[in-house]
Order: sequence, then structure tokens, then C-alpha cells
Amino acid sequence: MQEETARSAIDTFISAFNASDDSYVAALLSRALTSDVVFWGPLGRSEGIAAVERFVLDIRHHPAGPGMMARCSAVDMPDEWARYQWAFTTPDGGPRLAGTDVVHLRRSLIDQVIVFAGEIEPTAS
Repeated sequence: MQEETARSAIDTFISAFNASDDSYVAALLSRALTSDVVFWGPLGRSEGIAAVERFVLDIRHHPAGPGMMARCSAVDMPDEWARYQWAFTTPDGGPRLAGTDVVHLRRSLIDQVIVFAGEIEPTAS
């Protein structure tokens, strides 16, 4: 049951990267994250949904063009922390960013996100 709750929150978080319009990003994030979420990203620590929204919008506006974020592993949740792997790809097979996120849940919402991003690589043809 805990893994299902985590998977739902994580998939809602990921859906913000793939929203049809930037105006939907904040609403999707607010369905997945606590208002006081702590985000540990590639550029350091930040807090709040607005900080995560800026990160998501930066990824959505990738210089190689719009892309898609996808969870590419099961959600592993040994305790209250869950982890999963993800990949961001551009439509033309351009740069690919992959990594692992570790999230902490409180009351069925993510209250901490730790991003471990890998190197950008072209996708294999």
C-alpha cells in the first residue's frame, strides 16, 4: 500500500514535466508535493513548490527543445523513503538526461526530493 501511494505521488510529480502547458505545472506539483517541500537538486537545496516549479520549467525549456520525462523503474520503498529511476529525452533523439530520485513522503505527499542526475548522453539509435 505504501509503495502504491509513493508511486502515485511520484508519477504526479513526473507528470508536471510533461504537462501540455506551463500553466499546469504548479497545479500538478501541488497535488504531489507538500507546500514546504525541500528540494535537493543539481544546484543545491531549495524549499517550496515554487522552487521545484522553477526547476521543472527549466527542464521543460531545455535548449535542445521540449522533451519527455519518464519513470523508467519500479518504485522501491524500503521505509518512508522511496527511490526510482527516470530519463528525460528530447523528441529528436537529442540529449538524454537520466538519474535517480529519492523522495520522502509525509501524509501521502512528497516532502523531500533528492535528485541524482547522470550525464547527458545521446540516445542509442
